Amino acid sequence: MSGAGVALTGFLGMLVLLGLRMPIGLAMLTVGSLGYVHFTSLPIFMNYLKTTPYHLFANYTLSVIPLFILMGALAEKSGLSTALFRAAAAFLGHRRGGLGMALIGACTGFGAICGSSVATTATFGRATLPEFKRYNYDPGFATGMIAVGGTLGILIPPSVILVVYAITTQQNIAKLFMAALIPGLMAAVFYCVVIAIVVRLRPEAGPALPRIGWAERLSVAVTVWPVMLIAIIVVGGIYGGIFTPTEGASVGCIAMLAVGLLQGTLGWAEIKQSIIQTAETSAMIFMILLGAEVFNGFLALSQLPDMAAQMVAQSGLPGYGVIVALLIFYIILGGVMDELAMILLTLPIFFPIVTALDLGMPADDIAIWFGILVLMVVGIGLTAPPIGLNVFVISAIARDVPITRTYRGVLPFVMADVVRLALVVAFPALALWLVNWLT
Repeated sequence: MSGAGVALTGFLGMLVLLGLRMPIGLAMLTVGSLGYVHFTSLPIFMNYLKTTPYHLFANYTLSVIPLFILMGALAEKSGLSTALFRAAAAFLGHRRGGLGMALIGACTGFGAICGSSVATTATFGRATLPEFKRYNYDPGFATGMIAVGGTLGILIPPSVILVVYAITTQQNIAKLFMAALIPGLMAAVFYCVVIAIVVRLRPEAGPALPRIGWAERLSVAVTVWPVMLIAIIVVGGIYGGIFTPTEGASVGCIAMLAVGLLQGTLGWAEIKQSIIQTAETSAMIFMILLGAEVFNGFLALSQLPDMAAQMVAQSGLPGYGVIVALLIFYIILGGVMDELAMILLTLPIFFPIVTALDLGMPADDIAIWFGILVLMVVGIGLTAPPIGLNVFVISAIARDVPITRTYRGVLPFVMADVVRLALVVAFPALALWLVNWLT
């Protein structure tokens, strides 16, 4: 069997293991190990394992992942996420669909201190579902908004996905964070527009809340200044070159801990839960990273990436045609596969193809722009049928809402995401302008 045939057999085998509910990291590690031994030998593979995990996890840049996860966990346990939602609801709740727009605004603010989509979805699912039920929002519409709002956890920098992309492709994390800001804010605006359209067509889906006075609005707004200040310090410090992303995450963790302790909302139990949550999430991510590293080593030995690059070069497609084809493939794959594993598996094949394209931009700009496109596609995959990890997360919280209703609720937002993706494909400056201005 040819190398490409072995690689494709490996992909099919991995899908079978995933269908049997094996964790994605372990599935990649198992198939990658067998494939590596097939192309070399068991002693060579064991020598490979002696050094690869150490060099992978000794990477200083990887420390930013648990730090950003810890910062988000501390914010959740200290109640700052709930405060964000209440403050936004105080200003927007009196409009039809205003509670949903408040959710999107709160997720945007929380995304600036939490790099995890799943954590954002779970946090606001627990915090906002009772309010949506209390004011008779359509259940599927409400859970759909929470699912898409959770994607802002990765679309608004900092983002764990972007950190992984930067490490895998050896790009600058700070530049990727800069490039993600405008597309991320566009997502928040587009989601609010979708909410406004839905409640105009179906007023019963998002009824208005009673209007509250300015005195109460200001008193609620005061409660969120610590989290907004921390977000400005962390993101602004990274953008301004005051500190690196890892240093910014460290500053954010310390500041979040200090705020929680001073406000009396963080006790030993909450701190312990935050640490455990961070350890579990980080361990899952690192296991996927190790599995992907071994699987990608197997792919390199099969020469499948080189064959794919040659096929694209000989296809005759224009540069933007290749980009569109890859993005369509990502959207399809994201509907049936874990997003982090998806990009770790495909980047070794796709990234050399993309950076070799003649798109009228420097290679570094193409690499950053493509990273933002991948991030946006991952966001679509987190909500789009038939899987949509965020949909499963919110369905586990809202057990009384059928998952099919949640899928119907997210579809208008997925359509908005596709429009936003098309705009960033057509106008790369939406992602690159801030990078070129600040650097």
